[in-house]
Amino acid sequence: MNLSGVLFFPVTPFDAAGGLADDVLAEHVRTGMEHGPGGVFAACGTGEFSALSEAEHARVVRVAADAVGGRAPLFAGAGGPLGAALNQARAAREAGADGLLLMPPYLAQGPGHGFAAYVRAVAAELPVIVYQRGPVALEPDAVLELAATPGVIGLKDGLGDIDRMQRTVLAVRERFPDFLFFNGLPTAELTMPAYRGIGVELYSSAVFAFAPEIALAYLNGDERLLTEFYAPLVRLRGKVPGYAVSLVKAGVRLRGLDVGPVRPPLVDLTDEHLAELDSLIKTGLTSV
Repeated sequence: MNLSGVLFFPVTPFDAAGGLADDVLAEHVRTGMEHGPGGVFAACGTGEFSALSEAEHARVVRVAADAVGGRAPLFAGAGGPLGAALNQARAAREAGADGLLLMPPYLAQGPGHGFAAYVRAVAAELPVIVYQRGPVALEPDAVLELAATPGVIGLKDGLGDIDRMQRTVLAVRERFPDFLFFNGLPTAELTMPAYRGIGVELYSSAVFAFAPEIALAYLNGDERLLTEFYAPLVRLRGKVPGYAVSLVKAGVRLRGLDVGPVRPPLVDLTDEHLAELDSLIKTGLTSV
């Protein structure tokens, strides 16, 4: 599957009553598509995957699929308990998704071959990119085993262990040259110089969701943005747990689309932090 350029992770809009805002989601995805993302990942981490019911998850993927209209590969989040992950995978397949971003199982942890069996079961429904983060920290041999599994097409790294990733990339690409790797750290642009150094070019851009102009300018080589925009954004993100998602949703609102608040346990930005984000966005847009 061909993924290239900036990968778009839409937020999931909620209305005043706290329910899904389908029309707003469709507008959000359509607007992002105007900037040519290389792939769209709906109902994933930035889309508050962990806060969605299975029915809501299925609606998000259907709306996103209609808005994408086949112009880019569409992935849906899946994960948690195996039964839920399989239901999400089947609903995503029926909605027209091309693949899944597989989140770590919730709480339960088994040995490596147990995790491999979990991945195999979900990958039987749709192609899977495994998300390495939290309790899932895979050694190169484990990734090699997964890469040999039918339906497993890639690894998204959310750990940031460059040594481990370099060894993994070298081992896997020797046997599976088309296997996908991408940087999945929050505000991935700040760490992309390091990831490019080990041969990982793809990355998930949270900024694309609210300021695609900035994300594309960085992709095209404007490295001033690392100092002027991304580094201050990372400092702001680190002030409160969960801001990796809350900042993105606030950014979409600041750009004029009312996508509503985040759901608990996440919290929305304080007024002070919202003003800081607004200033940062204006600075970034002025630079491009």
